[in-house]
Amino acid sequence: MSEPLNQDGAKSPGLGAVLKEMLSTFPSMVSEVVKSKTAGIAASSRLREERVSLDWNEASARTVYSEIEDLLRRSSQGRNMDEHLAASHFPDGLTSADQDIIQEIENAVSRGNISNLTRTEAYLKCYEAYPELHWSFLAHMVSRNAGWNMSDLRGGQMYPLLSEASKEITYRFLERCNALIFQDAYPQLLLYMKSREIGSSLFYLLPHFHVSRFMQPFWERFWLERGSALLAVGLIINEQNYIEKRVVQNPYFQNRVTDKVNFHLHSWAGLNQIVFPLLDEDPLTAFGEAISAPDPLCPDESIPRLAGRILGDFSSLNARITFGKSLYALLFGLTSLRKGAETFASRIPHTGSRSDYWPGLFTTHKEEALTTGLEGSELLEQGNLPPGKRLYAPQLLDAWGDTSYEPISREDWMQDHSALDGLSKPQQPFLCDISFEHRLGIIKTAFAHDAAGTLH
Repeated sequence: MSEPLNQDGAKSPGLGAVLKEMLSTFPSMVSEVVKSKTAGIAASSRLREERVSLDWNEASARTVYSEIEDLLRRSSQGRNMDEHLAASHFPDGLTSADQDIIQEIENAVSRGNISNLTRTEAYLKCYEAYPELHWSFLAHMVSRNAGWNMSDLRGGQMYPLLSEASKEITYRFLERCNALIFQDAYPQLLLYMKSREIGSSLFYLLPHFHVSRFMQPFWERFWLERGSALLAVGLIINEQNYIEKRVVQNPYFQNRVTDKVNFHLHSWAGLNQIVFPLLDEDPLTAFGEAISAPDPLCPDESIPRLAGRILGDFSSLNARITFGKSLYALLFGLTSLRKGAETFASRIPHTGSRSDYWPGLFTTHKEEALTTGLEGSELLEQGNLPPGKRLYAPQLLDAWGDTSYEPISREDWMQDHSALDGLSKPQQPFLCDISFEHRLGIIKTAFAHDAAGTLH
């Protein structure tokens, strides 16, 4: 039987060659695991040296909690919910200025919601204009990761692990989550910015953008106190609930994405991570040098400095909320981490390619990518790969086109007291540097790629 072909039509190694390679590299893989754990602990300890206290106000949190309880109690008595939903459909009582603001924001949301690239940029602009909007910067960094995950589906490592149909539906799932969160959250950010511009609160307009009643107390409290942490937690809870029934628990996506083995591939490989690339603030530092992370225990300076966390169960609403809060605690509770992420965000445009943060390992040019089909051993040998042997990571616009969607349901997700789950101070995890662990996940996927390539 002839040898299988890779994506470029070249002959790939046979299964025997791949198995032999995997067995021969097993000791190196074990060493890599130990090194990753050790380096992660050491680097995390250094990042935690400059901790700052989050501006969490427990009294304000209790006040918001009570106000939401009151909203739930009134809606259970048949009041308030209908009024809230009706206000989003009938402009009676609004001034012409109010209606102009609503139209202005709706137009801005439509322009910003074109793609993952435009959403990611819009979040950053909000944060740069009003740095107290912590959630907006967290959303920017998480949205970068969403773009990388979308592009991965058409990248070299995902060939031949997924069928084209699986890639398409997984992309639609990721894109749908990204788009819906933006559609719900961006009007809220713009309302705050407009309120600051005119000097008075406009949050009575929230229902006209179909925003859940859950968010009203958070924004009103934020307008009075500028408590960034409490607002960030409110938005994290809100957005994860917003996509829960609309996407995550949607039968269409459950049957085709979240319940499939393919969806758990990234979990097995450790690539279900949110990574925050960190850059040196010195603008004179060369890019390749700026992302290196000298480590006295693991002195491989070619590995980018990456902070972040690994999400264990995307299908769990509570797990996603806890995960989001821990990311917030990392990003805004560790001074050097925040500065490094801000520098990266301001200096490196988001393209959707993982070469954004690791140009020494990934390439956006398919003709320059590794084609031998033995990626695993190449990656074990060195942190970076030479030109011609790098992993293909396309830019998002090269990987996917525009996506159309069915109408979005407008009902308020807040129906009972479970809405209040997670309304507590974010806790900072001890392990926050995942530079080496991220590389280990890439190596695992590379070995899966090599094995799968022999069957195609």
